[in-house]
Amino acid sequence: MAETDLHEHDAEAAQQGEGEQFDEENRLKPEFVRQVRESLRDDNEDSTYDLVEPLHPADIADLFELLEREDRRELAAAITDLMSSEVVAELNDYVREDMLEDLPPEAVAEIVGQLDTDDAVQLIEDLDEGDQRAILAEVQAEDRAVIETALAYPEETAGRLMQRELIAVPDSMTVGDLIDYLRSEENLTTEFWEVFVVDHRFHPLGTCQLSWILRTPRSVKITDVMKRDQTLIPVGMDQEEVALRFQKYALISAAVVDENGRLVGQLTVDDIVHIISEEAGEDALLMSGAGEGDINEPLRDAYSARVRWLVANLGTAVVASAIIAYFGAAIEQLVALAVLMPIVASIGGNAGTQTMAVTVRAIAMNQLTKSNTSRLVLRELKVALMNGATIAVLIGLATAAIFTPQLGGVIAAAMVINIIVSGMAGVLVPVAFERLDQDPAVASSVFVTMITDSMGFFAFLGLAVASGLVSM
Repeated sequence: MAETDLHEHDAEAAQQGEGEQFDEENRLKPEFVRQVRESLRDDNEDSTYDLVEPLHPADIADLFELLEREDRRELAAAITDLMSSEVVAELNDYVREDMLEDLPPEAVAEIVGQLDTDDAVQLIEDLDEGDQRAILAEVQAEDRAVIETALAYPEETAGRLMQRELIAVPDSMTVGDLIDYLRSEENLTTEFWEVFVVDHRFHPLGTCQLSWILRTPRSVKITDVMKRDQTLIPVGMDQEEVALRFQKYALISAAVVDENGRLVGQLTVDDIVHIISEEAGEDALLMSGAGEGDINEPLRDAYSARVRWLVANLGTAVVASAIIAYFGAAIEQLVALAVLMPIVASIGGNAGTQTMAVTVRAIAMNQLTKSNTSRLVLRELKVALMNGATIAVLIGLATAAIFTPQLGGVIAAAMVINIIVSGMAGVLVPVAFERLDQDPAVASSVFVTMITDSMGFFAFLGLAVASGLVSM
């Protein structure tokens, strides 16, 4: 496959980027987007082309995402020769899928042939199986075999994400042999940071950085200058774990090996940056129950992703309501209880959310394991005690001044209890899901909210009855 370059702006695009199209944060100005939209609706393709032509492929992709669906198709027709593989690779998944549906298979196959393996796989992996077959039938046999192999791996694994384009040489070479090989072979990838050294079974033995090769005499053997200590990525490793490996060991690239230890591809840091951003956003959205949270996501998908968690929240809210109903007679005797009890539940919910966010992040970053879970629980217990004491003093004094000292003592005690319970729930619920091999970011918030609300109401109303302030 031909190589693409998504990282270099030409001089004209850089100059335009500082001009009328972009604001101070390098985002396309609303005025410019409006100008493009008006040009499209006036059927002025020449004007549209002149407006878009100076933009970098990544900025053209941004422009597509800012337009309505009908305008996107008209824009693609107006700037046909600017619709390069770089633009398509940078498009939002939903926008790209929508646009590809309007292109014939041979046109998509032409774009696929210009992309690196990982970008080509990303381009077609979300399409219907029938569309995939139609597109792959138009792709050259060699590229088709590579893409089909990648698609055979599970989603979000190293095998699905890796590039097949790499430089691998036998351990018998000298530095001079390697330099001559790199210069003479025309079909080698043109973008690489290091060379992989392999044995006769194609098992990776080490890596040579380009800087070492350029500074080493030609007669020196590759095995004498290569770095033998390397991080090998199993082909089935989850992308989140891959990102953690790159972060932990400060990798620029890494070899991907199959079940037999043979070199089958590589992952590079530019791919990992996208993974880190994707995983961070995904965890935040899962904790809120917002699904993928993409503004380009179809309405039906957005609805189905969110409504099931709202239904779950409805069920947990019923539990809290049942507790309130149980203490209905007590609340009727003292209206102040109805005024104050939402405060207890709200503060407890915030405390639980804070702890849950810290815990989920620690799990995602491999900072929280079985070896230090008890230490984290103890730490969060101490934090909860300090937070609970502080909030209890403030709310207790205010309640005593406005209502009665006895009610101030009740709400202060309830606040301490609920914040402690919330802190423990924020740790233990995500840990429990992680131990059950479930994503702790998905359902933790529902259960933590149920615990904090229910305990807040129960502690406050229960203490009010126990203290004799009201009776059942």
